[in-house]
Amino acid sequence: MAKKGASAKMWNRSAFIMIVVIVLGFGTVAGRLLYLQTAMAEELQKRAVEQQLSNTALTAKRGSIYDRNGNVLAQSITVWDIVLEPANIKSDEDGMIIAKGLHDILGTDVQEVFEQTKENHYYAVVKRKVETDVKDKVMEFRSYIRKKYKISNAIKAIEDYKRYYRNDNFLADVLGFVGADSQGLSGLEYEYDDYLVGQKGRLVVATNAAGEQMPFEYEQKIDAIDGYNLTLTVDEFIQSVMEKYVRETIDEFKVANRGCAMMMDVKKGAILGLACEGSFNPNEPFVIADEQKAKEIDKLPEKEQNDAIIKAQNLQWRNKAISDTYIPGSVFKMCTASAVLSEGLIKKDTVFECTGSYVPFEGSGPITCWHSDGHGEQSLEEALCNSCNPAFMQMGTMLGREKFYEYYVAFGLSEPTGIDLPGESDDMFFHNDGVCGMDLTDLAVASFGQNFKITPIQMLSACAAIANEGKLMTPYVVQSISDAGGNVVKTTEPTVRHQAISKEVAEQICGMLERNVLSGGGTNGYIAGYRIAGKTGTSQKKVDEDGNPTDDYIGSFCGFAPADDPEIALICYFDTPDPDINYYGSAVAGPCFRNILSEVLPYLGIERIYSQEEIGNLDTTTGAYVGAAADQAEAIVSQDGLKAKIVGSGDMVIAQNPSAYTPIPKDGTVILYTDENDKTTVTVPDFSNLTLTEVNRIAAEYDLNISIKGSLSSEGSSYAKTQDIAPNTEVEPYTVVTVTFNQDNSIM
Repeated sequence: MAKKGASAKMWNRSAFIMIVVIVLGFGTVAGRLLYLQTAMAEELQKRAVEQQLSNTALTAKRGSIYDRNGNVLAQSITVWDIVLEPANIKSDEDGMIIAKGLHDILGTDVQEVFEQTKENHYYAVVKRKVETDVKDKVMEFRSYIRKKYKISNAIKAIEDYKRYYRNDNFLADVLGFVGADSQGLSGLEYEYDDYLVGQKGRLVVATNAAGEQMPFEYEQKIDAIDGYNLTLTVDEFIQSVMEKYVRETIDEFKVANRGCAMMMDVKKGAILGLACEGSFNPNEPFVIADEQKAKEIDKLPEKEQNDAIIKAQNLQWRNKAISDTYIPGSVFKMCTASAVLSEGLIKKDTVFECTGSYVPFEGSGPITCWHSDGHGEQSLEEALCNSCNPAFMQMGTMLGREKFYEYYVAFGLSEPTGIDLPGESDDMFFHNDGVCGMDLTDLAVASFGQNFKITPIQMLSACAAIANEGKLMTPYVVQSISDAGGNVVKTTEPTVRHQAISKEVAEQICGMLERNVLSGGGTNGYIAGYRIAGKTGTSQKKVDEDGNPTDDYIGSFCGFAPADDPEIALICYFDTPDPDINYYGSAVAGPCFRNILSEVLPYLGIERIYSQEEIGNLDTTTGAYVGAAADQAEAIVSQDGLKAKIVGSGDMVIAQNPSAYTPIPKDGTVILYTDENDKTTVTVPDFSNLTLTEVNRIAAEYDLNISIKGSLSSEGSSYAKTQDIAPNTEVEPYTVVTVTFNQDNSIM
């Protein structure tokens, strides 16, 4: 009995343990189920959906970029991704038909596409971003194989977008470019990427239990949202004019390291044009645009080519106007002159004497003037027009280091301007240590713009402040941002950074800079009928882009117009012109400055107002003399202030040259034909580098009329640079040839 009782107890204990195990086991399972159905429910549903659906991102249409007049500069155009649905391709024979057909249209590899046709899903990309005409051929091929081979639902086209820049290299440094995934990589495309990019859509595809994509009918497309559009302050016409003349100057003076021009609305800070030539085509941003550089890279050993390509690409993508620092040279003298006037250190009778050099402090060596014989005694205005270095060193001494740096800061040169473009550089002012980094020699040379570095946009902003009654503005490129429906979501308002100098001082400097263009070193910037103010600059680089010592120069011209009520400021800047041709800012950059403004000012509706002297030099216009009796026509020509030459024995004028209503110099000659058979031709000579006297003499010998443009000097130092009819061209006698003159001065 005792054993039987012990067995029962053991059985009861075992049963109890089993019951506990069962209860705990089922309880754990039940608890787990409860946990999964409550706390983990949302996460498990999400995982289930992810297993059942496949998402593909759809690129949003990137916003367009317009100039200030609504002209399209950059836009996204529709392209297509060609996609296979391999699961619908039933045999290798069908797969090869598709692979060969797509090869003929897309140029794709036959074997690679054939391997794709064997895959067991419904989405395989064959080729991305094909043009619409190519997509149409693919769709025609799809219809063909459906009818002939009964191959259905094997190929489809999915809409995508490709960035397109309408004018290739035009404004490239400002616009920038995008990458393969439509992300902004430089310029405005990068700076405003968050606005331009839009919101991606989704292509949601169902999958089966094996994780394979289901057919097309199970897809759901969630449309992308278009990006915002940018409207710029840049004017397409102004930009085209600037690019044209910057290119011409680079070609004429064989500028080795690019050149740029930048124009600003002085009252707003809005950038009207920014031309950096020698850049790139944003439609093909990774192609080396400089053909000579590309050839040099091709000749390098293969292991060196990659680094050389990257260096060349970074150089062509670099916006020289805001990312490069340079020694400004004599254009900075307008700032030094402003400082001494603002501090009341100059009186009407203050005289600066130049003997050809200046010793800035006792014990230092002399620092020479560009004019080795010296300028003698000068007023402030005369010193500015003469661009006299010793005079400006004396001004620097008057100011002292602290005050000099105070005005350097006031003109915004100690910090970036804040322009809405990426890559703006800081200045380099004596190790960026402010006053503490300057000694007295530094002060002396800094007073005429040497031994420190700023960016072209900083110099333009400082010049614009003088033109704008002393107010320093923040420059900007984007005027407004709007959505796809044209609704403006953001605008840029002009921002005054601070008052750099007083209105009264600014007006005085404006007058001096105008005098400089009329009779000083800036005469190559003169335009008849317009009041132009400006200053030349010629600075030695000292070191090149790789840090090696160099004797290369930068020539620049910075100014504004009209001088009495300024509207626009312009800087032209050329890095390393050929010294064997000319490297002075007055000769290199001055004519570019003049040529740009000569087209832009009339375009902006700024009226020409001629002085009496200018009126006397203006061309007149021929009348319509054809059909009149010969003697009567001769009398009318004389009344028009011109000379007549009758050719032929007839009584009636049947033709004339120049033709009716053609601009012609006063006292010019009009040839009147009374017999068609008496027409002859003359050969246009080469007027290059001749003086005005020589041009007029030779033109008379060749029976040509000469119209004069450009800058003329009363001292006879002007020389012909261009002519509108090429040498050796055959023309009718007394054709008008327009010759442009530049003054050949070497003022720094």
